Amino acid sequence: MSNKENLLSSLEAMLFAAGDPVDASKLAEVLEVDIESVTKMLSHLGAMYDERESGLMLIKVDNKYQLCTREKHSEEVRRLLEIKKNTPLSSAAFEVLAIIAYNKSVTRSFIEQVRGVDCSGPISSLVQKGLIEEKGRLDLPGRPLVYGTTDRFLRCFSLNSLDDLPELPNTEEIEKMGKDDSQTSLFDNENAMDAILTPVSDEEGEEE
Repeated sequence: MSNKENLLSSLEAMLFAAGDPVDASKLAEVLEVDIESVTKMLSHLGAMYDERESGLMLIKVDNKYQLCTREKHSEEVRRLLEIKKNTPLSSAAFEVLAIIAYNKSVTRSFIEQVRGVDCSGPISSLVQKGLIEEKGRLDLPGRPLVYGTTDRFLRCFSLNSLDDLPELPNTEEIEKMGKDDSQTSLFDNENAMDAILTPVSDEEGEEE
């Protein structure tokens, strides 16, 4: 693979992983090339998608670039997202949801520090289900997104506010859970988390 092809594939991978629009200067910084070269490669990448009539396309918004699906595939994409939306939450998603709920609003990096693994999948799933949402950005380098729970989260779990969340287990209970092989996560503690494990249908009648 030539250096140009390698840079193109790197650009494609970064844009896919980012999801949100990315400034050309940030892409140039990561690839350690000048912005003009990155802009040319992005134009070439977009032309490649158009030429082969790919389901993806590259768009530019305020000098930021983003991969997105073509409008002609919107119906199929919508149906897929609806299927994912109604899929039951995984244990990982429950854990991420608990971290966000108990801390009121947190960044993805904070969640990943607590869990020790990448959490992009569970976060994306929770956003799609409308249980969490972006609350803004921190005034820090990189302007990280802050996530918080939604009103739909409160409805689904029959809570008036986050203050109604059950108390977390104390240190002794957590240590006991860690020694018990049958307890795989915080959510196996029936006394502490029973309310969270049994959500009810929301006002719109949708199932979680």
